[in-house]
Amino acid sequence: MEANIAELEASLGHSFSRPEVLVRALTHRSLAHEQGGNGHDGQEQAAGTGDNERLEFLGDAVLGLVVAELLFLLHPDWQEGELTRLRAQLVSRRHMAEVAFSLNLGSFLRLSHGEDKAGLRRKVTVLSNAMEAVLGALYLDGGLEPVRAFANGWVLGEAAEQLAQELRSGDALGNYKSALQEYVQAEHAGTPVYRIKSESGPDHRKRFLVEVRLKTAEGEPGKRLARGKGSTKKSAEQDAAQRALERLKAAEKGTGAENEEEEEAAE
Repeated sequence: MEANIAELEASLGHSFSRPEVLVRALTHRSLAHEQGGNGHDGQEQAAGTGDNERLEFLGDAVLGLVVAELLFLLHPDWQEGELTRLRAQLVSRRHMAEVAFSLNLGSFLRLSHGEDKAGLRRKVTVLSNAMEAVLGALYLDGGLEPVRAFANGWVLGEAAEQLAQELRSGDALGNYKSALQEYVQAEHAGTPVYRIKSESGPDHRKRFLVEVRLKTAEGEPGKRLARGKGSTKKSAEQDAAQRALERLKAAEKGTGAENEEEEEAAE
């Protein structure tokens, strides 16, 4: 295990002063249960035994913070909606599993014999959870700086720029326009219609404000659903569609978004 830990530390760019914390991050609950430990008392935590679920909880929070900070600094012209959507993609289970695959993290996991034979080392959920746990261990041992460095190189990297380009084109990060159209058609409520309300900023940093309404059977644009912002018309339309979809679903559940009109009017 020591040789493996040294290899993983090299990939993480951090030498652990408390390697037992990293060992715990790599320990799946199947092995902890097999060894008769639940990982919740002080003696087990000090010894680095028990499972990695608590570290996963911590790592998830630290990852969200660091990725948000990096995106905030990288894209000073982006608004909340754009930053939120890109962060969601970068911290998603799928993407974190891809990062884990790149690190060959599965080979370092400590699993029960049965789960190992069942192929758990290659399971997306297990890999993404373990990756978050490792980040939690990295934070506990070295603070935010090694987490920032790792996230910048492995979590963002080329993936962040590719996703950013897709976001600028309005084509990826979820086709909310199609989802909204399918939703309102299923409810026989009408057809979404998008209108540009305003443009601002210089040519190289344009900002668009788009409004989406429901076009009725009579052909008249009806109730305004939401407004969205973006650096391109397409991304602003996607933002408006996402907000409208969330609002409609909230109203359907009875949780409502009564303040949406007031908030948009104040923009």
